[in-house]
Amino acid sequence: MPISDNSIFYEGGRTGVLLIHGLGGTPVEMKSIARYIADAGATVSCCQLAGHCGTGANLAATRWQNWYASADDALAKLEANCDRVIVGGLSMGAIMAARLAACEPARVCGVVMLAPTLWYDGWSIPWYSFLLKWFIGTPMGRRYNFVATEPYGVKDERIRRILVKALMSGESVDAGLLSTPSFALRELWRLVADVKPRLSQIKQRVLIIQARDDETASLKNAEYLQRHLGGPVDALILDDSYHLITIDRQRGLVMQRSAEFVKSFVPSAAADSQPKGAVKLHVLPAAH
Repeated sequence: MPISDNSIFYEGGRTGVLLIHGLGGTPVEMKSIARYIADAGATVSCCQLAGHCGTGANLAATRWQNWYASADDALAKLEANCDRVIVGGLSMGAIMAARLAACEPARVCGVVMLAPTLWYDGWSIPWYSFLLKWFIGTPMGRRYNFVATEPYGVKDERIRRILVKALMSGESVDAGLLSTPSFALRELWRLVADVKPRLSQIKQRVLIIQARDDETASLKNAEYLQRHLGGPVDALILDDSYHLITIDRQRGLVMQRSAEFVKSFVPSAAADSQPKGAVKLHVLPAAH
């Protein structure tokens, strides 16, 4: 059965923003930040990647190239009505955004990487996770689904309860998949392997926002990107969130900083004077 298109689009000004959800995720996880950026005057698209918002079998039947094609199509639609486009994404979506920037430098003027995930190495990941690549290659591993567990990427307990209820309902459009097919995880690794050698080609300005206590992807991900990206990087480290920073406790800060970054590309805004290769690090205190 065909999957319905659940992409989100907000029409605004001549600056376009493409937001890409994570692996097994949904455009809904980008909705709040999209609405905030749109309210600031931008045209915003939250695309739905191929195979997503359906079943695990739908996702397992796609490859990372299919996901990338979805993002590239959404970029083309924004270009039709916008003078400039910034691309961003959450988790795997951040890696997809980086590939767009590396492969399409004339079409992408800036990148927002939210909880970028090159490796699953956060504090909730088991020590034996290095065996996953071997396991997925076995007959049992090829049929395996990785089920999401506590804390489900969310530190705020109230929001987590809402998320878990949506996950358990089986409506993947609202909360994404509760379990991720092993084939999809394999495709993520293949995407990462393709993107890492391209990082130095990304000369555009990049904003990285990641939680210090990210249970899925440690700060080593952000640090690696800072060292290997080819242009200026601005990094914001959150002290009161887990992996899903677009819906967790400090989502307001994520929205505000992302909107400010987007606004900096508008011609009427103050010209960016940050030298190439510079890195600014802002550490926020925990919310009380």
